Amino acid sequence: MQKYSMVLIPLLFAGCMSMAPEYIRPNAPIPSSFDVNTSVQKSTLQDLAWEAFVREPSLQAVVAQALENSRNLKKAVANIEMARATYRVSKSAQFPSIDASATGSKARTISGESTAISESSSATVGLSSYELDFFGKVKSQSEASLQTYKGVEEAEKTVRIALIAETMNAWLNYAADKTLLTLAEQTKESAKRSLDVVQKRVDLGVDTKVSLFNAQSVYEQARADVANYTTQVAQDRSALELLVGAKVADVHLPKGLEEGAHAWLLDVPVGLSSGVLLNRPDVKEAEYNLKSANANIGVARAAYFPSITLTTKGGVGTNTLTGLFDGGTSKIWSFAPTVTLPIFDMGERDANLEYAKAKRELYLASYEATIQTAFSEVQSALSRRSTIFEQYEAQKALVEANAKSYAIYDARYQQGVDTYLNTLLSQRSFYSSQKTLINVRLEELANRVTLYRVLGGGIEQKSE
Repeated sequence: MQKYSMVLIPLLFAGCMSMAPEYIRPNAPIPSSFDVNTSVQKSTLQDLAWEAFVREPSLQAVVAQALENSRNLKKAVANIEMARATYRVSKSAQFPSIDASATGSKARTISGESTAISESSSATVGLSSYELDFFGKVKSQSEASLQTYKGVEEAEKTVRIALIAETMNAWLNYAADKTLLTLAEQTKESAKRSLDVVQKRVDLGVDTKVSLFNAQSVYEQARADVANYTTQVAQDRSALELLVGAKVADVHLPKGLEEGAHAWLLDVPVGLSSGVLLNRPDVKEAEYNLKSANANIGVARAAYFPSITLTTKGGVGTNTLTGLFDGGTSKIWSFAPTVTLPIFDMGERDANLEYAKAKRELYLASYEATIQTAFSEVQSALSRRSTIFEQYEAQKALVEANAKSYAIYDARYQQGVDTYLNTLLSQRSFYSSQKTLINVRLEELANRVTLYRVLGGGIEQKSE
């Protein structure tokens, strides 16, 4: 029984106290609510799985493919595994490492004409160099590793959310440029027909070459836009496949950004309280880093106090190799405490403590700055959200008005009661307003994606 008490005694003294200062969450240096008119919601995006936010099946498939193949996300997951292993190593230091060993020896000695053979064997169990954590140094080290590990977990969530948002934006950009390409091709065909009509009128002497040059300018502009948007569509696909980490099937690519595209994404639920920002993964990561720095102060403070290390062993021994667990064995044990008392180190401990405190202040400032950045991002996105619908409706009405204007001027020109200049100006306005409408439609969807990201949405997944 005595040999086991040598092993269990250190457990009675471990983790007696902690020298780390008590952690108190700093007050968020932001207003308590957003300065926009939003309705109170019972839930936020942080409770919403991304599959519920994305309603378009092809976009869902592309986002799922990105989550499966993204190298950046795989690196973030690997960082989690590394941090988890580091924490387990630090945690294990709070407990003694118990080892069992068995040794045996047999020796022959010759003295003159006599020969002697000696034998011995022993079996022991015990621990080696276990530090009694009277002042909480090992406990604080473990706590610092735990908070770092939690911070890395939140960093992975930040990468995941950013990947989902960037993939959605890339897919939507492809859809918008695809629509712009189609519009440019339609305008090019329409301008070609108008150019042919003007050419015939010039040939008949009914119209001047000025009208011909005006008609040609619209056609060439549309032709240039076709070439430009063809390039944009190809580049958009390359950017999307880079994010996804694999080739995207044609069936999962959008045909265009139709008017009904507003149903592709859920309208973002937003609450009035800015306290939701405290659950954003990057904000939580910054707070975990602050907690880790706070625990490291305990490590630095504990260095001022004595370090007590124990080495213990207990077991049995015998003078024969074969009778180790038979009768005739004797009990053996050892108990070797070591006390290390710091006396003089040229201010190294003082410097380490000052460094730990300064690092805590650094992470405190980083935490507060992260909250302020989060608030600014959400405030900006909400401000745009409050006006984007009105702009879209106004732009849609402008397109309809320009379409009617162009139709009237084109008919008047065909009947010979008006010049081609008015037709040209109305056609350009119609074409320009159509392009702007597509871009506003894209911006409205991109605004939802932005709110999804800045509010920390998509943390939960149905697949998980």
